[in-house]
Amino acid sequence: MNVRCVITGRDAIGKSIVTRDELVPPKSILGYEFHRLWGSDAPPILPSDGRTPVPRMYFPLPGGYRFGYFVMPPNSDAIPPEQFLAGLPQMQEMVPGLVDVLEPEHPGMHTTDTVDFDVVLSGEIWLELDDGKEVLLKAGECVVQNGTRHAWHNRSNEKCVVAVCVLGARSVANGADSR
Repeated sequence: MNVRCVITGRDAIGKSIVTRDELVPPKSILGYEFHRLWGSDAPPILPSDGRTPVPRMYFPLPGGYRFGYFVMPPNSDAIPPEQFLAGLPQMQEMVPGLVDVLEPEHPGMHTTDTVDFDVVLSGEIWLELDDGKEVLLKAGECVVQNGTRHAWHNRSNEKCVVAVCVLGARSVANGADSR
């Protein structure tokens, strides 16, 4: 699935313009798709020329942000663990930093120093939290992830498309900065 992304900005005299209007192909592996559309490792400054490149790392630094889509394949829990593990080097290359936060003993479970705004655009997805607590989210529903340990599971026969906006946060868990 390609995602059309329109980016606006201002020209040299301050006029609103479209700086980018293109189809963005996904970074794909094992049926997972990552559309990295916009982001920065610093707070936004306006006016903007709309030409900021998407940073290399998947997760933003404190004060930074990312915007994109995440597509989870149907029956994602059915992917054999050895196949998932074999794909990790390619995943690290395509979405740097994502593999670093995954827990090897709990496939898909991860914790990041971010606040994530996730909106299910199509399909359905299970959000797993600590102690196996799960919440089903369907198209049109959303979740705000506040730096909590979690995993995503698509147990349906349809792919699930999620729009994500991720804000980099500073963690002070246990009284110390985690970054």
